Amino acid sequence: MNLKQLSELLGLSQTTVSRALNGYPEVSEATRERIMKVAKQTGYRPNRTAQRLATGKAGSIGLVMPVAPGHYSDVHFGEFLNGLSEVAVKHDFHFIITPAHPDEEAAALRALATSGNVDAVFLAYMREHDRRLALVRTLNIPYLVHGRSFGDPEDYPFLDVDNEAAFFDAAKLLLQLGHRRFALLNGNSYHDFAIRRCLGMQRALAERGLVLEERFTQYSNMTDEAGLKGMNAFLAVPASERPTAVLCASTVLALGAVRAIGEAGLTLGQDISLIAHDDELPMLKPENFRVPLTTTRSSLRAAGSRIAERLIGRIAGDMSAPDHELWKAELIVRASTGPAP
Repeated sequence: MNLKQLSELLGLSQTTVSRALNGYPEVSEATRERIMKVAKQTGYRPNRTAQRLATGKAGSIGLVMPVAPGHYSDVHFGEFLNGLSEVAVKHDFHFIITPAHPDEEAAALRALATSGNVDAVFLAYMREHDRRLALVRTLNIPYLVHGRSFGDPEDYPFLDVDNEAAFFDAAKLLLQLGHRRFALLNGNSYHDFAIRRCLGMQRALAERGLVLEERFTQYSNMTDEAGLKGMNAFLAVPASERPTAVLCASTVLALGAVRAIGEAGLTLGQDISLIAHDDELPMLKPENFRVPLTTTRSSLRAAGSRIAERLIGRIAGDMSAPDHELWKAELIVRASTGPAP
């Protein structure tokens, strides 16, 4: 099956079919869906070389992934890539991952963007004053940021969760339940999302004249081992000083924290309350914990899908999407939160 045969089967011009397959915005969504459905049924695959020569497009999105000894793989990022992949497959796009040492990400990003092998790039795991932003602005291809760069003007296209508001709301709920001694199990301190989540929590506490003590704040990789270690440290103080409310930056951290609470002979939701951020990881659902977790919820898979849609649209010349998207996390109350003891 070639393009001419596919066009004849559909009763459409080769130009219309080609534009639909390549994501051009002037083709209606109904026509595009019909073309994609028949292409799939017939096993049609475009000639990549001919397609690239005709359109000047590689049909690929690029990403630099930091890799180094001791650098943890991340289930959160895998879920994000699943969402990206679902949309990429739908539009017959590839995505190219270039591994690089964390200290060499900028150079790898420049090399990827200028290779001609990608039509757009996206940045992930944004840091405070992220130096990659200055570089990506100089590249002559579309780009999109997942997250934001704390401390920099927001003059770049991004999609982010309102992390500060999420943890403000979570802390406020615990304050309304009478809690006054708080702890935070957070991601790494240099990541934008971790900075904003801590700020949201601190702002809620400040409204009640409270502070988040440094000894009850942990920044780490978001693993269950880190959650266990951090929670054990919080509990290793006299009972009169022990936190009664804990916020976790991930359900993965919460997995270890809940284990530590149980091993200490405490009851979750009674002796100590816990709220975690839920990225909707399919293998770790908060409602399936022995005591279902109260969470702030925002889907990483949905974020990946939306970023792919926006980038593929930009590649095709569709500029209708807003430059800035700030999603609000949903607060889901379950049994892991209760009145202060």
